[in-house]
Amino acid sequence: MLFGRDREMRMPTREEAPPGRAALAYVVPERHAVLGTALRGPYPEGFEVGDFALGCFWGAERRYWQLPGGVWTTLVGFQGGYTPHPVDDEMRTGLTGHAETVRVVFDPARVSYGDLLTLFWESHDPTQGFRQGNDVGTHVRSVLFPHSPAQRAAAEGSRARYQRALSAAGYGGITTEILPAEEHPFYPASALHQQYLARNPAGYCGLGGTGVSCPKAG
Repeated sequence: MLFGRDREMRMPTREEAPPGRAALAYVVPERHAVLGTALRGPYPEGFEVGDFALGCFWGAERRYWQLPGGVWTTLVGFQGGYTPHPVDDEMRTGLTGHAETVRVVFDPARVSYGDLLTLFWESHDPTQGFRQGNDVGTHVRSVLFPHSPAQRAAAEGSRARYQRALSAAGYGGITTEILPAEEHPFYPASALHQQYLARNPAGYCGLGGTGVSCPKAG
């Protein structure tokens, strides 16, 4: 994990957050290193966007680009905090409030948002609060950022179903937040982080699920 492991286990306030900047401070690659598609658009007409925070975004992004069929592009970034256009040094402070997030652009005719939610739940432990495995801090918390009322309803429904499955398996309460994407801008991370594990196959991946399957919608 790039960022610090020992940050205080609470969300910072807006007043504590670094002020950030008005625009990106670095270059983001134009194309996906594996899929060859545009990272920041334009995206094909009719495709949807989903934003998923489930711990270290290096391994999380790889889970999504490896999903068979329907995923057009993925990119990693920061979302859900205060600091506009944060840089790595600011993220290391633990004060920006952002979570490491994977943006997934997908063809809903080939893969559903529900399928992406299943991968989200089964790829991490959503009961750990500000932690995923050995990674600790607000930046590795579990968050869904729906882009539409339909996505929000699907996210809430899947969270309720997975909570029942986790409770039956002896796990505690899910700590995953569901926050509207339109109120929480997504800031792409630098080239260092985009498709990191494609360029560094033996690199760090801290993801680990619970082993509990997420029930499908009835």
